[in-house]
Amino acid sequence: MLFFAYGSSMDWAQMKARCKSAEYVCLALLPNYRLAFPRKSKNGYGTAGVIPSKGGVVWGVVYQITKDDMRRLDTREGYWPGDLSRVNSYVRARCHVFVNGERDKRLTTWTYYAVAQSSEFAPNAEYLNHIVSGAIHWKLPREYIDRLAAIETREVEV
Repeated sequence: MLFFAYGSSMDWAQMKARCKSAEYVCLALLPNYRLAFPRKSKNGYGTAGVIPSKGGVVWGVVYQITKDDMRRLDTREGYWPGDLSRVNSYVRARCHVFVNGERDKRLTTWTYYAVAQSSEFAPNAEYLNHIVSGAIHWKLPREYIDRLAAIETREVEV
């Protein structure tokens, strides 16, 4: 299965720990969306999601993973297909991305869309570092990496 990762799953070490089958396929651009933090984690900081935004772009990585690993990711992301007793934090659905940002190279993949809460929330530095480290590792465009690195973080008071 092809999976488009735009958040902390871009961190290669984290992705390999979660999905042993993961194989890098390509860089990709998701058009008309923006990266946001529309959910609050159990620890009180923002978690990444993509939100429709005309003219916006979200860069990420496409991985090939097995169905079993995708099911493990579903659980990790709080997506419970077919389980009406649970509330989804994210929903997995198809998306169309452009390989290396090239509009004539469209690829259909799976990704996770956050079920937005009441507002947006700042991520903590550790979580944002997974996103930025992944972007640097995969050599996403410099201006996109700079935009990620400029995201304001906050630490949750315990």
